[in-house]
Amino acid sequence: MNATTMKIAGVDLELFATDDGGKQDGAVLFLHSGQGYDPWQSFAARVAAKRRLVAPSHPGFGKSSLPEWLDSIDDIAHVYLELLDRLEIAQADVVACSVGGWIAAEMATKAPQRFRRLALVGPVGVKIGPADKLDIPDLFAMPQDAADKLIYRDVSRMAVDLKKLSDEELAIVFRNRESLALLVWEPWMHNPKLKRRLHRVTAPALFVRGDADGLVSDAYLQGYARLLPSARTRTIADAGHLPHLEQPQALHAAIVEFLEH
Repeated sequence: MNATTMKIAGVDLELFATDDGGKQDGAVLFLHSGQGYDPWQSFAARVAAKRRLVAPSHPGFGKSSLPEWLDSIDDIAHVYLELLDRLEIAQADVVACSVGGWIAAEMATKAPQRFRRLALVGPVGVKIGPADKLDIPDLFAMPQDAADKLIYRDVSRMAVDLKKLSDEELAIVFRNRESLALLVWEPWMHNPKLKRRLHRVTAPALFVRGDADGLVSDAYLQGYARLLPSARTRTIADAGHLPHLEQPQALHAAIVEFLEH
């Protein structure tokens, strides 16, 4: 997949996409985690083998611009609804991870008819636990090695060695982190209004987490799923917060089974 740029609501949006190529199963909107799209590419290629794939880099991530007016996940949801309009996609399935899952949930409350099925992997975006305790650990308040232990089941195999990245790759990594902090900082990792809107979602949803996910707990995932009218949960063994990296085959099988049945 080659990247193009599309201007949406004043955002220069980096977009990875395939044409429909005669595929009959409709489009999949693919929304990446706070790491950015790049680590998802090999997994996304599996999805694109049978489906039209639309995978934007969120504003402020990758090579997408971040205008001054855009400072919330809710803003991105509106941008992506306009993206679907521009691409003439009347209805899509969604595969989304972490902060991408939050974006997907916001979109599905605003335009329920636009989505057929939602596959949310380690999603954030709502407040489940008590007000005086964070549901999602504050990644920016700890050393990177401590954060890696929450993100990956096998840190030694999966953690990114920044010393091996090019200057361009490093710039994107740090820009992604800066943009993530801007979008999720206050209130931390959730929109207080979202849980009051999730009853509007009409699409069946699959909530997935790795069994060693140190960011999204099983209790959080179960509580989140219960806020939607039609949702079920699934656990991927031997994986942390990013099962598309640690267990791509198992995650792909779970998502395909959900989307095709």
